[in-house]
Amino acid sequence: MSRLEAMDPSSPEYSISRTYLEIISDLPWKEPKAENFSIDSARKILERDHYGMKDVKDRILEFLAVRKKKQDTKGSIICLVGPPGVGKTSVGISIARALKKQYFRFSVGGMNDESEIKGHRRTYIGAMPGKIIQGLRITKVKNPVFLIDEIDKMGVSYQGDPASALLEVLDPEQNSTFRDTYLDIPFDVSEVLFICTANTLDTIPRPLLDRMEIIQLSGYTSEEKLAIGKKYLVPKSMEKHGLAKNEIKYSAAILRKIADEYAREAGVRNFEKSLHKINRKVALLLMENPQTDVPVVIDDKRLAEYLGEPIFAEDEIVKADRPGTAIGLAWTSMGGDTLIIEAQNTPGKGEVKLTGQLGEVMQESVSIAYTWIKAHALERKIDPSWFEQNAVHLHVPEGATPKDGPSAGITMTVALYSLVTGQVMAQNMAMTGELTLKGKVMPIGGLKEKVLAARRNKITTILIPQYNKRDLDKLDDNVKDGITFHLVGTIEQVLAYAFPDDESRPQMEKVAPPAQNTKEDIVAISAAVAQAVREALREH
Repeated sequence: MSRLEAMDPSSPEYSISRTYLEIISDLPWKEPKAENFSIDSARKILERDHYGMKDVKDRILEFLAVRKKKQDTKGSIICLVGPPGVGKTSVGISIARALKKQYFRFSVGGMNDESEIKGHRRTYIGAMPGKIIQGLRITKVKNPVFLIDEIDKMGVSYQGDPASALLEVLDPEQNSTFRDTYLDIPFDVSEVLFICTANTLDTIPRPLLDRMEIIQLSGYTSEEKLAIGKKYLVPKSMEKHGLAKNEIKYSAAILRKIADEYAREAGVRNFEKSLHKINRKVALLLMENPQTDVPVVIDDKRLAEYLGEPIFAEDEIVKADRPGTAIGLAWTSMGGDTLIIEAQNTPGKGEVKLTGQLGEVMQESVSIAYTWIKAHALERKIDPSWFEQNAVHLHVPEGATPKDGPSAGITMTVALYSLVTGQVMAQNMAMTGELTLKGKVMPIGGLKEKVLAARRNKITTILIPQYNKRDLDKLDDNVKDGITFHLVGTIEQVLAYAFPDDESRPQMEKVAPPAQNTKEDIVAISAAVAQAVREALREH
């Protein structure tokens, strides 16, 4: 302050020093008041704001109960992980409301400059503190809720690594003396409740992941989407577009049709966009034709008129209806998905060609599957010479989308086995599981997301590793209803379910090798070619 008083107000250094002091004075230096919230009110807020999510709500309430009982606000970092549109950000906001706290939200998706987190040096023109200090200055309390979105999408550049900068912020042992580069004085951020969101854990650095408590959010079933549409999305969209309750009417069947045929995804974002589109068109209709009878009932005809033909038609459901095809289940950052694998043989000498942007792990799964079938050819009534006289091309459709992971191992094996034996796998069946070289089926992740994807594609039978029985038992009944699960431990069990008639299949006939020309044939052919050349030259 004394230095500022001695400066000339017209000096550039004066404005820099004044801004610096103003920021310091705006920060909440006082100790915060004790937290005053009840578990009952927190439960009501979570129930009112979100449908379903029983496991997630219970986990959050357990976290809040421990926080209240200990009266300890330090070291609180939560990471909500799930597909897009399942409500991660809104859950974080609900937690802030349950705690009766201010919240500050910012996204780190695409951020590649650590100065965004820790601030710039004051020597730079236009320097400013990082997001953490900015958030504290805006909320004006020392213990707000910070919502950090898209923590799995940070980048790295010559300007530094934001993920490394977050290590100090999210470490309970270090953040009591967090030092922003702009302020260059320690500030205690240990009482801030940090809530991070991500679509996948794969791209989050391990040291950063270790500092967070992970809460998984899964996708929604059709029944859950229907309930969310009725209770939250339809009223919210009608209010947004100025429609009264008596001006438009949706039936349960239409809402389900929108969810299944226009917004078949893990979350409800596209479901909400579809409702917005319908409501905009109804608002236009009512404004242009005030005499229109209300309520405007959304039926199949109006749905097709407003949204066009269904994006996900019934005939687009993937089917393994010919030899060389099999259906697997995949787990991506967008939720679960069904994966059809196609294999085709051509004359060759045992080559294997892979297309569909398969990652290294997936390519290794193909090699393991192919080797296992070759190694067990005789006991499976397969002629070993088939592999010497055929080349195999294996393709996973949607070639523009990169794919990787080991959980398609048994699906690859079934597709190749189907190709070699000429059998079609059992209908409405899908599978997931990693395969070892000795034929053992290993556990997988993301079971709920995969089961939801199977339901969306009318799958009635799913093969899963026996080691995933614990995950299967945790699934709600409405997720498992109508689906038969088979727990498998070996690839032999997988093949028995996929090809029920395989035992009665006759021995494969030995493939005749291609005819080899004898020495006499070669001499005769050479003489005929020479004679033809001489005659051609004679004519010229």
